[in-house]
Amino acid sequence: MDYTGLLHQLIDGMRCPEPEHGGRYLIRFAKPQQYEACLVELSRMRNEFTDLGGVRTSRLARTLIAPVQSPDVLYRYGDDITIEEDTPISLHSTALHNKPSTPQGIPWGVKQIRAPKVWSVSTGHRIKIGVIDTGADYHHPDLRYSLARGINLLNRSLLPHDDNGHGTHIAGTIAAANSTEGMIGVAPRSLIYPVKAFDHNGSAYVSDIVLGIDWCVRNKVDIINMSFGMKTRSKSLLDVVNRAYHAGIVIVASSGNDGKRRSIDYPARYPQTISVGATDKNRRIASFSNRGAYVDVYAPGDKIVSSWVHGKHHEMSGTSMATSHVSGAIALLLAKHPGLSPAEIKTLVKRATVPLRARKSTTAKSKIRGGELDALKLMQEGDG
Repeated sequence: MDYTGLLHQLIDGMRCPEPEHGGRYLIRFAKPQQYEACLVELSRMRNEFTDLGGVRTSRLARTLIAPVQSPDVLYRYGDDITIEEDTPISLHSTALHNKPSTPQGIPWGVKQIRAPKVWSVSTGHRIKIGVIDTGADYHHPDLRYSLARGINLLNRSLLPHDDNGHGTHIAGTIAAANSTEGMIGVAPRSLIYPVKAFDHNGSAYVSDIVLGIDWCVRNKVDIINMSFGMKTRSKSLLDVVNRAYHAGIVIVASSGNDGKRRSIDYPARYPQTISVGATDKNRRIASFSNRGAYVDVYAPGDKIVSSWVHGKHHEMSGTSMATSHVSGAIALLLAKHPGLSPAEIKTLVKRATVPLRARKSTTAKSKIRGGELDALKLMQEGDG
């Protein structure tokens, strides 16, 4: 294979500031010398690109993110590179219920999954949870003892401060520990490692998530909370999810807010994750939640009050909120049973549920799959 031709095609594509046929692409080289030669040439030209090899892991080495003018011409080099679009990815909260609120001590969702019944035997002590999101509010009274340093992938010289609110909301449901003036999360003595991959608008790309999961693997977290998703597959995302799974990390992912019955978003659709749908106070599947055979478990996700930026509290709805309840419950389990594998935990989670209630519009023939997670039953299953 003439590598010179491949190099020229990449360089030509990156000269165009606004590619005609799309934008960012993940380009993975099969051979180190090809990757290194391209890096040298791109550095010399001062082109805009990101070197995923810079994270110093053997698996991500030889990967670039770059604008390409005409990606089609690169496919002839299929033996030497793999190329896929660096797809945008979205947070899983709805705009319908996002409003200021007052703290509730123990929020209804935390009570509904019976987390307080477990606190006499486990509070999630020292379980490390990577929350790949918009960051966290390090000054929030609810999270004063709940946040580790984490990583800001958008600016590595800064702490992963939250400039959106979504990540702080997730962190609060999992690990808030302010019983006097604020709220208590599901696992109040667990430790959140905020991984800021999403900007102030709640926007990110697959490459940001790949880097975030890679950071979690290298920092040996126990659980990764992923309250986001996309409609399309990504080989790069699947590869890094696989790597986390085989490293013994439990991956909890939200199913999406499209109200679909036969489909859920990626990465929740990958079998290596625990996919989560949302319920309301009546244990009915929330109208916005994706549902069906691909959803492993449901949890409270409708009108959830949790921590917010600037020390405040907000009410939000979404499968994002449901996912944080499940991550917290798994932290309670892992603190007491640290040797459990991701596969064993997924089996226990699917078993430790209470039945869902049908909506009035549901016909008698419609079978409701799955159930709502019960943290007390999860601990009892783990003890058994």
